[in-house]
Amino acid sequence: MRLIYYLIAAGVAGVLSYTLSLLIWKLSTRYRLYPKIRERDVHTRPTPRLGGIAMFLGVVAAFGVGALLPPLGIVYSQPAHIWGLLGSALMIVLIGVADDIWDLDWLTKLAGQILAAALLAWSGIQFLSFPLPKLFGAGDASRSVIVTLAPWQSLVITVIVIVLVMNAVNFIDGLDGLVSGVAIIANGVFSVYVFVISSGPTGQSDYFNLAQLISAVLIGACIGFLPLNWHPARLFMGDAGALLVGLMMAASTIAVTGQIDPDRLEETVGSARQLFPALIPLLLPFAILIVPLLDFGLAIIRRLRAGKSPFSADRKHLHHRLLDMGHSHLHAVLILYAWTASAAVGMLLFLFVDTWWAALATVLGLVVCTILTLAPLSRRKAIESVAQSTDAAAAAAADVARFDPLDAASATVDEPSDSAARDALERLHTKENRP
Repeated sequence: MRLIYYLIAAGVAGVLSYTLSLLIWKLSTRYRLYPKIRERDVHTRPTPRLGGIAMFLGVVAAFGVGALLPPLGIVYSQPAHIWGLLGSALMIVLIGVADDIWDLDWLTKLAGQILAAALLAWSGIQFLSFPLPKLFGAGDASRSVIVTLAPWQSLVITVIVIVLVMNAVNFIDGLDGLVSGVAIIANGVFSVYVFVISSGPTGQSDYFNLAQLISAVLIGACIGFLPLNWHPARLFMGDAGALLVGLMMAASTIAVTGQIDPDRLEETVGSARQLFPALIPLLLPFAILIVPLLDFGLAIIRRLRAGKSPFSADRKHLHHRLLDMGHSHLHAVLILYAWTASAAVGMLLFLFVDTWWAALATVLGLVVCTILTLAPLSRRKAIESVAQSTDAAAAAAADVARFDPLDAASATVDEPSDSAARDALERLHTKENRP
């Protein structure tokens, strides 16, 4: 029955987010409140970027309704957490809107993100400790270890993690529906994890209700926004929305990860799989954020090696690479969804099934994702092979020479799409089979 109250909060966030997104889209279109298309952008027509405002207002309304639901009263028993979360969310949305309108420099944005993260940590949502499994612990070999952080360590680590997650999520905001979908999948898995832990005989439900409410509200806001953001998008969430999503995902994770006793967690899921349950509080956040964290890490390394600022923009993100490989816009988004789901669900399975079965399912999921990701390369190689083996005159007549990277004609035009290649090969086959 407890889930119904989270569903109510999520529903409020979803309905209001959708309604306000529709209103903002209409007003932005009418008054041309949208920026010019940048060189790195994937879309080809000017699109409003103020969807993050609708998402934020949906989140605020959901927390307001939650305060009226008595069963969720334990969440609001520490109002500093709620006000800190909403205050930092407001700060980050204002920074994002300013960046979407005036294109702020990266140092100003980073300073604002640090202040917002510090406010959240100051409110009490911060890492207090880290649970380590007994394999890595010291002292009694039969018990897990809780590493308690000093106040300054807690503040610094919390701020770093929040800023990291916000920027990681913002970095992948380059395709229609990508951030919203990834957030729905990741927070859905995280909500299941929190529910399983808080519903067990551990008596830790005080720790988890806030995290689950944050996840539920964020899922609702993203579901409400997604219809206007699905390809072809009519409205973008902009930096305001992406940073908001990152902030709330970090907040829900922090509200749980630093407050779990791994020994009690082991009692909840059984003694047969003690090592991985103790590791899950540390590994699951990385699993649900695998796509944004991987993209963020590669971007930082790439830009630093080139002698550029780590926050400078480029067109070499994971979603750009998928498009360049030959995936369509929709396929690229679905593939990144699949990577998120495979990693997150695979990690969650360690709570429910034997370690070997969970590991096997995770590996199989990642292998399937790898095959789907690399599929266009095999198609492209096949097209190149046919183009290279075709008689020069026939290739010229069927316009397939440009699909051969060794032919001079391939350098005279932009890289052709898979559909263009298929059409050209069909023309070639038609000519070859003509009597």
